[in-house]
Amino acid sequence: MSDTIFGKIIRREVPADIVFENDDVLAFRDLNPQAPVHVLFIPKQAVASLDAAGTEHAELLGKLLLATAEYARAEGLAEPGYRTVINCNEAGGQTVYHLHVHLLAGRQMTWPPG
Repeated sequence: MSDTIFGKIIRREVPADIVFENDDVLAFRDLNPQAPVHVLFIPKQAVASLDAAGTEHAELLGKLLLATAEYARAEGLAEPGYRTVINCNEAGGQTVYHLHVHLLAGRQMTWPPG
């Protein structure tokens, strides 16, 4: 996998509005928000997409989702509700090939999403 903008954000080579960080996960506000709260959660270990993840990434995937939920609870987003989205590959809307979870909140979500 080639280096991405997310790898550069992890290494602090590109600025980002970082809102959460632990040993395995970094989260920052999306530059093109689709909701009042739109935060991207990325694993610090590069995995291109959910499709590229294997059993060796199971713990990392769990940590990624748990970090998202931890942030949502800490920010008061859990009770009213939030949406998480993982886009996978081109037809799924993925534009940066570094696995990431979108956390969307702060408004009523609709279905289908688009």
